[in-house]
Amino acid sequence: MATVTAADIKKLREATGAGMTDCKNALVENDGDYDKAIEFLRIKGLKGVAKREGRAASNGLVTAVLDGTTKGTLLELNCETDFVAKGTTFGELAAKVVEAAKGANEPTEITVDGRGLQAVLDDSGALLGEKIEVRRVASFEGAYVGLYLHKTSPDLPPQLGVLIELTAENAALAKDVAQHIAALPPQFVTRDEVSEELVAKEREIARATAIEEGKPEAALDRIVEGRVTGFFKENVLVEQSFAKDSKKTVGKVLEEAGVGVVRFARFKVGQA
Repeated sequence: MATVTAADIKKLREATGAGMTDCKNALVENDGDYDKAIEFLRIKGLKGVAKREGRAASNGLVTAVLDGTTKGTLLELNCETDFVAKGTTFGELAAKVVEAAKGANEPTEITVDGRGLQAVLDDSGALLGEKIEVRRVASFEGAYVGLYLHKTSPDLPPQLGVLIELTAENAALAKDVAQHIAALPPQFVTRDEVSEELVAKEREIARATAIEEGKPEAALDRIVEGRVTGFFKENVLVEQSFAKDSKKTVGKVLEEAGVGVVRFARFKVGQA
């Protein structure tokens, strides 16, 4: 029987992201053969795919790829632990998947090297011993597409990302507005995107709250409209106070630059 050293175990663990005990057992079972140990881990892991289905993949990373200045894709890849999230194997998988995801807006549209996405994720999950999934993906194409990725912890990969499409090229403004969206997440670009049903629901909640607070009947309409306006200021991008200059709205900053926001996607690991 071949001697398995701590260095051998460390090498296999760094390459696969599998647990230390699993790596040791894989090497022992295969007489120290590195390649056979990797295959062993994969086979063993595939047997556990069904068991992992119900587990929560609440860690991971957000990654992106830009194709020049007019196309971009943002993707969230999830796993179960931060240990796997910061590993080389997981990072390489993310890079491969986001490259394959160019132009996709649903995970089901992604194929990797001619294979279905789920099969690729199952193989990686087998090696890593965790549930791996692509939670969401967004691809934009337009006059100018910008990107901002943010690390919420210095020892982890980016876990927050914003992809933004502008009506004209302005790299500096794209970065500023993307950072604003990262910090103060809006739901919509303009009021036009807010459904009548949602506005009606906000009015209903505002009125019920005002009545519960004992506000006078004569003042209810004014109070309700004020609170609905507050909802817009909080959730509509162009009506929010700009993070870098609270005296201006984002809309005013865009107007002064002669640029508009077409759309944005904001992904944060573990958040809807």
